[in-house]
Amino acid sequence: MFSKFADLSPTTIAILCMLIIIGAGGIIFIKKSSKVRFTTRMLVYASVSIALSFVLSYIRLARMPQGGSITPGSMLPVMLFAYIFGPIPGIITGIAYGLLQYIQDAYLVHWAQFLMDYPIAFGMLGLAGLYRKNLAVGSFIAIFARFLMHFLTGILFFAEFAGDQNVVLYSLAYNGSYLSVEFIICAVVASLPPMKNLFRRLQSTYGTEQ
Repeated sequence: MFSKFADLSPTTIAILCMLIIIGAGGIIFIKKSSKVRFTTRMLVYASVSIALSFVLSYIRLARMPQGGSITPGSMLPVMLFAYIFGPIPGIITGIAYGLLQYIQDAYLVHWAQFLMDYPIAFGMLGLAGLYRKNLAVGSFIAIFARFLMHFLTGILFFAEFAGDQNVVLYSLAYNGSYLSVEFIICAVVASLPPMKNLFRRLQSTYGTEQ
């Protein structure tokens, strides 16, 4: 594994170092500002959320050739968990879901691409908990953060598929095409009045349980 470090370009190494620094800073911030613990109820909700997202991810309305697909809102259960319990439990749950996504439909070209496309990218779904007033807005934050991870891997590891196109524009169009549709589906479902009322009741009932 470590012998492949030599295959990385300076740009790739710089981006990975940036991600490591951001991650380390996040861990320090979490330890200093929050003592998050998973209760039994949270573990049950996390398991149900992951299971629902995993089942929905098998219903593919469209499938992209190098990974990624359009589903009937498969990310929404994980983002709902983050909306209810906060970003840190949400990120941890998203990482677990990302590992399941790798097992379900792996597309691997490099260990760094694995980290960015699976545990990190899906961990970003937990950022939906950063804005707990509106799940649709939180979903945009989370899905955009996931998009950034895939956008970077598209530039760094999938440039060969761009052909004569500009690789940045290629990655932008490729990842933006399906994730924008996914966001619209999630936002529409989250904005339906019955769903909004349900989500708010769940948040008011369990949102302080950490």
